[in-house]
Amino acid sequence: MIFSSLVFLCVFLPTVFLLYTIIPSLKARNGLLIIASLIFYAYGEPVYVLLMIFSALLNYFCARLAATGSDKKRKAVLIADVAINLGILCVFKYTGFLVSSVNGLFGLGIPVPEITLPIGISFFTFQALSYVIDVYLRRVDVQKSFFRVLLYISFFPQLIAGPIVKYRDINDAIGNRRQDPVLVAQGMRRFICGLAKKVLIANTMGHAADAVFSVGASDLSAAPAWLGAIAYLFQIYYDFSGYSDMAIGLGWMFGFRFKENFMYPYGAVSVQDFWRRWHISLSTWFKEYLYIPLGGNRKGRARTALNRITVFFFTGLWHGANWTFVLWGLYHGFFLLLEEYIPAVKRIPRWLSHVYTLLVVCVGFVLFRADTVGQGFSMIGQMFGGFGFSSQSLSLALQQLTPWFIVMLIAAIIGAAPIRPLADRVRGAIQSDGTALSGKQTAVQTALYIVSFLLLAWCIIRLSGSTYNPFIYFRF
Repeated sequence: MIFSSLVFLCVFLPTVFLLYTIIPSLKARNGLLIIASLIFYAYGEPVYVLLMIFSALLNYFCARLAATGSDKKRKAVLIADVAINLGILCVFKYTGFLVSSVNGLFGLGIPVPEITLPIGISFFTFQALSYVIDVYLRRVDVQKSFFRVLLYISFFPQLIAGPIVKYRDINDAIGNRRQDPVLVAQGMRRFICGLAKKVLIANTMGHAADAVFSVGASDLSAAPAWLGAIAYLFQIYYDFSGYSDMAIGLGWMFGFRFKENFMYPYGAVSVQDFWRRWHISLSTWFKEYLYIPLGGNRKGRARTALNRITVFFFTGLWHGANWTFVLWGLYHGFFLLLEEYIPAVKRIPRWLSHVYTLLVVCVGFVLFRADTVGQGFSMIGQMFGGFGFSSQSLSLALQQLTPWFIVMLIAAIIGAAPIRPLADRVRGAIQSDGTALSGKQTAVQTALYIVSFLLLAWCIIRLSGSTYNPFIYFRF
């Protein structure tokens, strides 16, 4: 991680929040957040912080140029900006992948360059691109202050793993916001909830998933293969949604409101429904800036199908420089087309649609997690055909089924269930109209805050005794 977890929780965040709270000027507060964000990134990426600053400068000037002048000039600026941004992303993220693919395809021996991937480059590149494109399309006024653009791109809560925030969504907050005590308290609680998702559930599931995926497929059978797949299904959800909760909560603490990034995706009843709920900021980014410009669904069924497959090819490629990610994206694109063009899929009972969707998503994440395409298919083969139960494979499965794992698995299942109406009623105990809370509402809120701070203490204890804290999406 960029900061060690305990340094971030016990030193960096309290210091930044305290200074932010006592500084009266919004301009000075913005300056503090810029400095804190640069320190946060430079702690782990001292060289690549210059790359992020260059990205901010590049897109700041391109946006200024794209805001005025002839349409021809503005379009040329936009094309140049997109080309440079994607070129930088390709150099750092995909050079090794492309060289390895060419070597494998043509039997060449071109040396594969070892280029360190800047953490979060996909996220801040897409944010910067969305700002320039929106200025070009007149969706938002150009920002004349470079430092406000730098704050937008570098803001540390969502800098390295999202959600991908559009400039138009926080433009007003950058120049005009205040710290609301209620929102600060809710932000702290949301942050702790996300931290608990990560430290207690995702890390526990991750240990089990790693143990299974590290074993050769020939040494597996259906039981451990399914256990590893389900563990990873929950690991990636609680890892990423936990980080998004932490980012959203920190945003509230500093006066920013980020949009939700997950809406109970494992409660989806179709693959299309899943993508309305999963990594919403990325799926809407590709919809706005790739799918619609390609023509969307306005140019006939064949073109619509091609556009969707194209979007999911790049969605997979965005996640990483490996054919496993590309195949995962195309796999989801295939099921979207299946649901669109085969009417019978839409008429199956709701409960069966839910089972079908979970099965598709779970199998897809096996490809996502696998180190190679071959490993992914071998693992899936064991899930559906590995009925030769050996003592070794059963022992592997039983080793993962510790009491702690079982408790966290139950918590994961309950937490992923689509119980939003109930959750909204609980959160709604704090009234938005500013009226006084009833005695019952006050008791509920007091209990929730007590539980959240107990969770925080528990997470700190767990972190102090463990070195296993990788965020999956840091590498994207």
